[in-house]
Amino acid sequence: MLKLVLDCDVDVAWRALRSPAVLRELYSPVMGLDALDAGGFPTIWEPGAHRVRVKAAGAIPIGDQVIDLEFIERRDGTRILHDQGDPISGPLSKLAGWDHQMAVSRDKRDPTKTLYRDRLVISGAIAPLYWYPLWATWQWRGARIKSLAPTWAFDPPLPGADEDEVGATAEGAL
Repeated sequence: MLKLVLDCDVDVAWRALRSPAVLRELYSPVMGLDALDAGGFPTIWEPGAHRVRVKAAGAIPIGDQVIDLEFIERRDGTRILHDQGDPISGPLSKLAGWDHQMAVSRDKRDPTKTLYRDRLVISGAIAPLYWYPLWATWQWRGARIKSLAPTWAFDPPLPGADEDEVGATAEGAL
């Protein structure tokens, strides 16, 4: 389990959680992900099953996985991305269960930041052998999420926009 405060707004963090591009950037260059569904990766994940191929070092196939997403919004403002998918080939397919939840909410101490919680539960007879490698991966993943979060809110200028127009107020040119 991870519990982090991210330096970005909760809406930005929620958009990033649902972005295949952010997921791919998160694991790069250690792992790569290729879409196995027709049409490739969507811009934003939709609820339901999505098949991906995981590659070590972005090049060596190590297994396929189904990412099966459900989005939950609680009354308290917490938003949860729940992945109930499973590894279907490769070393992780030996696990009997895979339950991954990521939750974002406004940080109570600083509402401009996001409280991020990430929990992975694995099961099966072989799960104890995977515990430490997955724990280490989750620590690295947490560090990557924390370092990438401030970049998620960056909106580059639109093509053809003058520099003074970017960020202009209602009195400005926009």
